[in-house]
Amino acid sequence: MQNLFNNGIAITGSGSAVPATPLDNQLLTELVETSDEWITTRTGISQRQLALPPESLTTLATDASKQALAAAGIKAEDIDLILLATSTPDDLFGSACRVQAELGAIKAVAFDLTAACSGFVFGLVTAAQYIRTGVYQNVLLIGGDILSRWVDWQDRRTCVLFGDGAGAVVLQANKSDRLLGFSLKSDGTQNHYLNLAYQGTTQQVTPNIHVPTGTYQPISMNGKEVYRFAVQKVPEVIDKALFEAHLSVDKIDWLILHQANQRIINSVAERLNIPEHKVISNVAHYGNTSAASIPLALDEAVRQGKIKPNDIIATSGFGAGLTWGAAIFQWGR
Repeated sequence: MQNLFNNGIAITGSGSAVPATPLDNQLLTELVETSDEWITTRTGISQRQLALPPESLTTLATDASKQALAAAGIKAEDIDLILLATSTPDDLFGSACRVQAELGAIKAVAFDLTAACSGFVFGLVTAAQYIRTGVYQNVLLIGGDILSRWVDWQDRRTCVLFGDGAGAVVLQANKSDRLLGFSLKSDGTQNHYLNLAYQGTTQQVTPNIHVPTGTYQPISMNGKEVYRFAVQKVPEVIDKALFEAHLSVDKIDWLILHQANQRIINSVAERLNIPEHKVISNVAHYGNTSAASIPLALDEAVRQGKIKPNDIIATSGFGAGLTWGAAIFQWGR
């Protein structure tokens, strides 16, 4: 049954969680031929956090979710839907239901959503549709990844980039709609530039049937092409989202991009003529945490008092697929 009075959405609370174990650039120099200067000048990353047992995607996502629920002032039992944006579930069948159980969100339906580093933005738009149609009132959106599981620690092109973490937000039905505009894009013809591909070996089932069985290769990335893709496509998709929101770029209070590389963040801000003091970045501390990076940066900025109610935020995710998207929203009710 549709709610005819509160079909807008508001993002009412945030939370985040990172693993306890840091890995700084100096320690990486003991693994591969690199240097702190080489990593920081090319990526802006100084350290990242790695999830070690008993930490898991489920524990990080649950911790971030508890914070978000507390910040929003609602109980787990009030949640109608849990969306977990991740590419690295603890269980290939999905981890959202485990998070639902850990939270005690007894009436929530839960499922995973996979769009790699764009996952949080894709999840935000997906969650909004359920609320706007009146189907659900309270949605918990989590972005979380443990990419350290899938990194080749001998490949200096990728092992310096990635870290682990989770971030979460609560979206609620609201009289005014705080999601002002969005745009989502995909281009599978460029999939080979960034992937985590299945790698099988053959197992004989019968004399005539040989079934592939196996696991996945480590993350493979063409850094130059991904960089080129990001600096071209991200400003375009933010412009499209701003057009949908009927806003000019000068109305943006904060820019929160997927935290992949400081040079990408700087280049996009420059192309959009967004001044440095409006750009939120924590890539130096956490590296690329995939779907976790935007909600992690958002939550830190909220808790630091930077982001205040009614501030207008432009955000954009981009990554494997290739996928990219942008959303313009106002913080709070």
